[in-house]
Amino acid sequence: MNLLITGGAGFIGSNLIHQLIDEPVIQTLVNLDCLTYAGHLENLAAVAGHPKYVFERVDLRDQPAVHTVVERHAITHVLHLAAESHVDRSISGPGDFIHTNVVGTFHLLEACRAVWGPDYTGRRFHHVSTDEVYGSLGPAGRFSETTAYAPNSPYSASKAASDLLVRAYHHTYGLPTVITNCSNNYGPYQFPEKLIPVVIQSVLARRSIPVYGDGLNVRDWLYVRDHATALWTVLQRGRVGETYNIGGHNEWNNLAIVQLICDLVDELAPALGGGSRRLITFVTDRPGHDRRYAIDAGKLERELGWRPAHQFEQGLRETIQWYLANQAWVRTVLPTAPV
Repeated sequence: MNLLITGGAGFIGSNLIHQLIDEPVIQTLVNLDCLTYAGHLENLAAVAGHPKYVFERVDLRDQPAVHTVVERHAITHVLHLAAESHVDRSISGPGDFIHTNVVGTFHLLEACRAVWGPDYTGRRFHHVSTDEVYGSLGPAGRFSETTAYAPNSPYSASKAASDLLVRAYHHTYGLPTVITNCSNNYGPYQFPEKLIPVVIQSVLARRSIPVYGDGLNVRDWLYVRDHATALWTVLQRGRVGETYNIGGHNEWNNLAIVQLICDLVDELAPALGGGSRRLITFVTDRPGHDRRYAIDAGKLERELGWRPAHQFEQGLRETIQWYLANQAWVRTVLPTAPV
């Protein structure tokens, strides 16, 4: 297998590379990343000298360059993670999301179709997406693979569009594709603009912790290393043309997560003085804020035998411990983070 991982210098991509680099079946692992504000080679320092590892600084919006990477490295399998992914940024600047998430996916599909075709034997294109394409749930029910798409932000709309492009390339051209839609990830190397690292860093700096609205928006949380295991499982054994939902069976509202982080940091870093819950501050809700997501991962569990290995409290404790031990990494990436 010559594996191309797009967005490999980002949060999920770097964790995935750490997890897969020593898989015997992988001959070459190519990381394609244009190193936006959320992509950092510091995430991959431990594998930079690995004999299987190749880094290509390429923007998915550059179609000839994408084609060259697929052709030069004789890519046989793709894990396509590269995407603009922060909802707040998509509200203030939707253009980057359309160009990267939609047009960039189109360029990658075209490159694979041109280089691999017409015989796709031994090839696989795995598109990594999000549960946000399904919109918002009420107090009950879960998203399944047959749930209608109803995106409510420019980010989720761009991911929905890319999902449909991938589906169309399978049905129109026979490209051997699989799609996964995953719930919220957390863990090491997550850029400090997302909820959990924002809260951790706010507590450590003793500054106010912003919580949108009433804080009762619910998400299903998945430890990033469990996500990596699921992606590898689907890439190898998922049925071509199918979609698999990946979830952690861990529904938590935002306020409860913030309170738990405060309590864990107080326990793990007692020198801060405790009482971190006093830092919680409610702020105006963001536009189009979906109320609840929840994933039914039953298809993945039944067909491929995957289940998450981490309970949320365990994974969150490990995540906080990682951030406490890696503040040098935070200082390296944070100057480009939003204020």
